[in-house]
Amino acid sequence: LFLSSPASMLVTEARTEPLQLLPASSLAGSMKPEPPQSPPRLLETLSEARRVRNEAERQYRAAQASRGSCDAVFDILKDRATDRVPVSRLLGVVEAAGIQLSDPRLRQCVASIRERQKRAVMCDEEARNSFFLDRAAFAEVARASIALLLQVLRKDFVLPDFQEFTGELAAIFERCRANTEGRVANCIPQLARADPARWGAAVCTSVSKPLNYALAMTEAGSDRVHQFVGYEPSGISFNSIALNSENKPHNPMINSGAIAVCSLLARGQRLADRFDYVLRQYLRMSAGERLGFSNSTFLSERESSDRNYAIGYYMRENGCFPPDTDLRETLDFYLQLCALEATCDSAAVIAATLANGGVCPLTGDPVLSAEAVRDTLSLMHSCGLYDYSGQFAFKCGLPAKSGVSGAILLVIPGLMGIALWSPPLDRQGNSCRGIQFCRELVARFSLHNFDSTVRRRPDRADSRRRLTETQSAEIVGLLFAASNNDVTALRGAFLKGLCMDQADYDGRTALHVAAAEGHAEAVQFLLVTCGVAVGPRDRWGFTPLNDAERFGRTEVAELLRAAAVAAAVEESDEAEVGGKEEAAAELSDTTAEVESETATPSAAVEAEVLMPSTASIDWPDKL
Repeated sequence: LFLSSPASMLVTEARTEPLQLLPASSLAGSMKPEPPQSPPRLLETLSEARRVRNEAERQYRAAQASRGSCDAVFDILKDRATDRVPVSRLLGVVEAAGIQLSDPRLRQCVASIRERQKRAVMCDEEARNSFFLDRAAFAEVARASIALLLQVLRKDFVLPDFQEFTGELAAIFERCRANTEGRVANCIPQLARADPARWGAAVCTSVSKPLNYALAMTEAGSDRVHQFVGYEPSGISFNSIALNSENKPHNPMINSGAIAVCSLLARGQRLADRFDYVLRQYLRMSAGERLGFSNSTFLSERESSDRNYAIGYYMRENGCFPPDTDLRETLDFYLQLCALEATCDSAAVIAATLANGGVCPLTGDPVLSAEAVRDTLSLMHSCGLYDYSGQFAFKCGLPAKSGVSGAILLVIPGLMGIALWSPPLDRQGNSCRGIQFCRELVARFSLHNFDSTVRRRPDRADSRRRLTETQSAEIVGLLFAASNNDVTALRGAFLKGLCMDQADYDGRTALHVAAAEGHAEAVQFLLVTCGVAVGPRDRWGFTPLNDAERFGRTEVAELLRAAAVAAAVEESDEAEVGGKEEAAAELSDTTAEVESETATPSAAVEAEVLMPSTASIDWPDKL
C-alpha cells in the first residue's frame, strides 16, 4: 500500500537491479548527494499514499459486503433440494416487486443471465443447467444489482406491497373502461382520427408544457423565467388571447405561457439543435424509454394554429419575449414539442422523475433542479387541467397536467408518477376516463395532499405502509399506553377508532397489561369507556383477573370481579330477552299457519279467525 512513495520505490529498484562494478573515477564522479525532499512535497506524497490506502480499504470492505449480501440473497432464494437458485424464481421475485426487467438497475444482471444461456444452447445438459445458478454463478450474475435485490427481498420500497396496489389499480382501470362519455378533440385534424375506445397507451402532446417549464427553470433560473411569464391561475380559456395586469401570460400551463417558455429554452442555438436538446432531456427523464416525434401531428397542428400565431403576435406587441426572438421559429419549436410521442411506460417514468424531485428514479440522473420541480408541481396543482383545475385540486389534491390528446400526467410527490390516456374529452378538455381514474384512486387510497390532516378512515388504504406494520404499531402503542397507565394515549387510540381488544402474538391485550401492572385508572377506562371484554385469555390461558391476583393487585382485581359480575348479569338479561323474542316468533309462526289454513276469499270468514284483541299470552319462565 505504500509503494507509491518515491523512497520506497528507490529501495525496491536498488534491490532488484544487478550489481555493477565501476571505475573509482567514474564512481567518484557519479556519487553526487541528492537534495533532500522538501517538506511540502513529502506531505503531498504521504497524503496521496493515505488516499490510495483508504480507497483500497473501501473497495475491500465493499467487496466483502457485496459477497456477504450475495450469499444472503442466495440462501433465501435457493432451492433446498438442489442448492441452486432457479432463474425463474429470481426474475419472478423482482417482477412481483414492480421492477421491470428492462430497468437500468437490472440491465447488467439480466444481460449476464442471457449471456450464460446463450453460451449453453449448444449442449442439452448445459442448456438445462443455465436455468439454475449455483452460489458462484449467482454471485457473478447478481453482484452488480445486489443492492436492488436486497431492497426487493426486504420490501424496502415506498410501495411495500406492489401487487396489492396494482390489483386495486387494475380494478379501477376496468371500471373506467366502461365510461363512454365525452368526445374526441377535433381542434387538430390528426387527433380527430383517434379511436375513442383506446384506453391505456399514451401520446403526450400539451402535457409537455410542465416539462418545458421545468427545463427552462433549471436552465435559466426562476427570476429570468418569471420575467416573461406569471405563475397564477388565469380563470380564462387555455388558448385565450389575454395577458395579466403586468402584460405577461398568466402561467406556463396555458398556450401563451408555454410559447413564452419555449422562447427561453436553449437560446442562441439553431432550431434543430434546440429540439435535440429538449428531446435529450426528455430521454434522461424517461430513463431512455421510448419517445418519438409525430411529423404528421406537427404538420396538422401547424396548419390549424391560427389561434397560436395570433397569440404570438399579440405577445410580441406587448413585449412578452426576450430581445431578438424569432417569433415564427419559436412557434414552430413550440408545436414540435407538442408533437412528441410517448407510451404510458415512458410518460409514467417522466412523471415519477417529477415525483422524485427531478432525479430519474431508474437511473439516479439529476435532470431537473429541486427548486424547478417544486415550482412546476405547484403550477400543475393549481393550473394543470384547464378550467377543471380548481375542482381537481379540491377533489383530488394532486399535481397533474392534461392535454387535448387525452393524456394526463399525474404526480404523487415522493411516491409515484402515473400516465393515463384516453381520447374522449369532457367539456373542459380533459380525458373522461382519466379524470374518473384519478378520482377513484384518491377515494380508495390516502393520496390527497391533505389526507394527513384527516382521521384515518377504514375504507381508505395507506399504500405507503404495510398492513402488518400498521397493526403492529397499533398493538405496541396500546400495550405501552396500558403499561404506563397513559389514559390520554388510550383515549386518543379509542377516538381514532382502533380496536381496543387487539392482542399481541401471545394473546395479551391492553387489559392484561394494565391489570398485571395494577393500573386501576387504565383498567376502568378500558372496561367502562371502551367496553372491552373482561375475560380474554392469553396463550397460557390467563385472564386479566388471573394476572391481577397473581401479582397482588387487589384494587384492580376488585374492579375486574365487579365487571365480570356485571357482564354475567347482562348476558343473562340478554338471554331472557332473547328467549321471549324467540317465543314470540314461534307464536307468530303458529298464528300465520292457522291463518293460512283457515283463509278464504270471504272477508267475513277471515275476520272470524283472527285472534281477538283481548287474547292474552303467557310467557314461559324458562326456555
